[in-house]
Amino acid sequence: MLTSKERAELRAQANSLETTLMVGKEGVTDAVIAEAENQLTARELVKGKVLENAMLTPREVSDAICEATGADGVSVVGTKFVIYRFSEKLQQERNQTGRAKRKPEKVNPVRKGAQARRQAAKKVREQRNEYFRQQALEKSIERSREKKLRQLEREQ
Repeated sequence: MLTSKERAELRAQANSLETTLMVGKEGVTDAVIAEAENQLTARELVKGKVLENAMLTPREVSDAICEATGADGVSVVGTKFVIYRFSEKLQQERNQTGRAKRKPEKVNPVRKGAQARRQAAKKVREQRNEYFRQQALEKSIERSREKKLRQLEREQ
């Protein structure tokens, strides 16, 4: 079962697809189901069309093909429908070519900005602390030199 976000993403991908599956007046036959199987295995996402002389509605055709192939219905608009089924074969090909689908990381822009500001402030603090550490060391060395000079003057 697809979530609404997955379905929306698949609908967006289907906009650029050509209609490759046609259902005529005979309805959902074994040949149509076999062709849908082949296309789902090869592509995962298939766009189909129900011709005007068919006795079934596009929703009925989509549901029948989904039930027969184990696919999920993505959308039905007018006479066209889109179905999706995950394909192990395609996933293996993606893994071999290094183009596996990765889930995008959820990024909260407010949190990201706050983290960037904290890191910048931390860097400034570290630079300031380093400067004062260096100044303290120089003062300490200067004091110890002055102390040695005073001791040498007393001894003379």
